[in-house]
Amino acid sequence: MRRIFRRQIRKTLAQNVPPILQEANFAFSKGEYGRAAELFEPIARAADGRGGPRAPLFYLQAGRSRLLAGQGELGVPSFRRGLELLAQRRQFQRLRQFGTRTIQELNERGLKNEAAEIEAWLESVLPGMSVSDAPVKRAALPTHCPSCGAPLRPDETEWLDEVTAECGYCGSPVRE
Repeated sequence: MRRIFRRQIRKTLAQNVPPILQEANFAFSKGEYGRAAELFEPIARAADGRGGPRAPLFYLQAGRSRLLAGQGELGVPSFRRGLELLAQRRQFQRLRQFGTRTIQELNERGLKNEAAEIEAWLESVLPGMSVSDAPVKRAALPTHCPSCGAPLRPDETEWLDEVTAECGYCGSPVRE
């Protein structure tokens, strides 16, 4: 009975997820990073335009998609905007987590100057917080949201309780 109820909730939630978001997450998971970036960028701009709470995540995913597509310079503005929105909204813990990951990914792709600029900006916005602090370990999650297909990372997810997280892309509750 419980499994049937869970499936029904997932099915209902999946119906409320915009198809373009599902398509963007699907393209990203298939390794079609250029296509994913082309889809995430307008999603991010639209969410930003209406003050949507998920706009920072969409910008960060657009930047990550460009970076993985070998278009790092095109992704840096998306990274910056996503991080700026987190700072404006005073979501400092998430800013530190996403900022640290962004710096690491830029360095791994050889964009050392861009990584250094973002690190310096983060340290000015997050006084007294080291951006290199280790994130808090959380419970295991599925690798992708069952509703929209977005990649899930326990250290970058909003936790509702010890075992339930909220997908940052569609808002669906996700359990381990």
